[in-house]
Amino acid sequence: MSYQVLARKYRPNSFDEVIGQDHVVQVIKNSIEQERVHQAFLFSGTRGVGKTTIARLLAKCLNCMSSDSPTSQPCNKCESSISIQEGKSIDFLEIDAASRTGVEHMRELLSSVHTSPSVSRFKIFLIDEVHMLSKGSFNALLKTLEEPPSHVIFLMATTDPEKVPKTVISRCLQLNLKTVSRNELQVHFKKICEKEGIKSDDESLSLIAKSAEGSVRDGLTLLDQAIAHGNGKLAADDVKKLLGTIDDSLIHELLDSITDGRKEDTFKTLNDIEKLNPDYEALLKDLISNIHEVSLHQVLEDSNKEPIANIASKMDEQYCQLIYEIGLNSFQKIHTHPSPREAVEMCLLRMLAFQPVQNMNTGEPKTQKKKANKPQIKTVKKEKPQTNEEVAQESHGINSSSWPALFNDMQLSSFAKNYFGNLSFVRFNDQKIFLCGSKDQLDIPEKIISEFEEKIKDKFGKIETCLEEGISSSSPNKINEEKKLKI
Repeated sequence: MSYQVLARKYRPNSFDEVIGQDHVVQVIKNSIEQERVHQAFLFSGTRGVGKTTIARLLAKCLNCMSSDSPTSQPCNKCESSISIQEGKSIDFLEIDAASRTGVEHMRELLSSVHTSPSVSRFKIFLIDEVHMLSKGSFNALLKTLEEPPSHVIFLMATTDPEKVPKTVISRCLQLNLKTVSRNELQVHFKKICEKEGIKSDDESLSLIAKSAEGSVRDGLTLLDQAIAHGNGKLAADDVKKLLGTIDDSLIHELLDSITDGRKEDTFKTLNDIEKLNPDYEALLKDLISNIHEVSLHQVLEDSNKEPIANIASKMDEQYCQLIYEIGLNSFQKIHTHPSPREAVEMCLLRMLAFQPVQNMNTGEPKTQKKKANKPQIKTVKKEKPQTNEEVAQESHGINSSSWPALFNDMQLSSFAKNYFGNLSFVRFNDQKIFLCGSKDQLDIPEKIISEFEEKIKDKFGKIETCLEEGISSSSPNKINEEKKLKI
C-alpha cells in the first residue's frame, strides 16, 4: 500500500476539523443555516492555511444529499460528497488558473454555466490561484458574476488578492484566512503524532511549528521530513539538525559578547555555530528576535529567560534599538549577498563598530554604572565674576573665548565631539571645567564621558569635568556651523 503524506491524509473532512480559521468557518456555517449563500466566494490568504480545503468543504455542504437543503455538516457518505472528495464530481469543476490563464479557457469553462447540474443541487466552479488569470479572462468572468444563474456557485482562491480586479472582488463575498498561530499548530501536530503512534516531545513540535510560519501544509510537510529523519520518532536535536536551527544558548552567547564588545569572542561563537551547518538566514532571524526580547525586557521586565534579563541589564537602550535596525537591514538584504556567512559577519561587524556608544567590558548593570560614573548635574546659577577665577582661567589659557578652538584641537572621536560639542563653556576654576547644556544634551554615555576626561587630562593635566543644566548658547558645534555659513 502506497504511503499517503500527512498533508493529504489529515486534510479536514468537516468544518470542525479546520484549525485557526474560526472566523471564516462561522461566516460559512451561518450563511448556510440562514439560507443566505452568496453566489461567489473569494478566499484569500498565504499558502497552506486552508483556502482550497474550505472551498471544497463548502462545495460538499452545498451539494450534500443527506438533507433536502444545504447543510453545514456534510455527511461524507452520499454519492455527491464522496465524488467531490475524490475529484470525480461532474457538477464540481476545479480549475487551476495558473495553468489556464488564457481567455479561450475561460470562455470554454463559462459555456457550461447555463447548463443545469446533472445530479447535484448546484454546479460549482472552484478557480484556484484566480489572480493568475489574464485581463481578458477576468473580463469574460465579470459578466457571468454580474448575473449568474441561480444554480451556479463560484468559489475562488488566491494568495494575492491585490492582483484581482476590484470589479471582481466587489461581486464576491471575500473571506480572508489568517496564518495559524504557533500554539495551534503545535497542538495539531501533537494530535497527529499520537494518531500515527510517533513518539515526540514538545520542544521538537514547537520547532516545527515555528518553522511552518503559520502554514498548516508546510508544517505537516516538515513533520513528515522530521519523522523520516528521526527514524520514526521526533527528538529536538534531530529536528534542529534537519531545520538548521541554532540552540538559544549560542544566540545568547553571541548577543552577550556583542553587548560587551568582545570582538574575538563574538567571532569565536560564530565559528562554533558554523560547525553546525546553520541556515544563516534563520540565524539572523533568531538574533533579531532575541534583540527584540531584550528590548521588551528593558521596558516591561517580564522575560523569564535569565540570559535575556542579564543582557538587558547591561545593554544601553539606544544601542539595543540601533543593533535591532542593523540586524533588520541585514536580514532584508541577505538574499542579495553572494555569501550568507559574509552577510552575517558584516552585520556583526556593524554592531561592534558602534560600541563607542555602549558601555564595554564591564559586568555592572547600566543603572549602577550611571550612579557611579556620571558627573553630578547641577543647575546653573548666575554668579559674579571673581578675580581668582579669572586668574585661573588666564593661567591655563581656558576661557569662554578660547574654549571652542581648544575643543576643536582635542583629538576626540566623532561620538564625543557630537556630545560635548553641543555644550557651552561656563567657567574654569579650582581645576574644574564647567560645561552646560539642556537635560537631553547632558544624557551622555559613560564611555564618552571617560574619553573626554582622558583627553582633557592629556592636554591640561588633572582636570575634573562638571556638567550643569542650563542653556547652551555658544557651543563649539554652533560656532563651527556659524563659521561655515559665513564662508
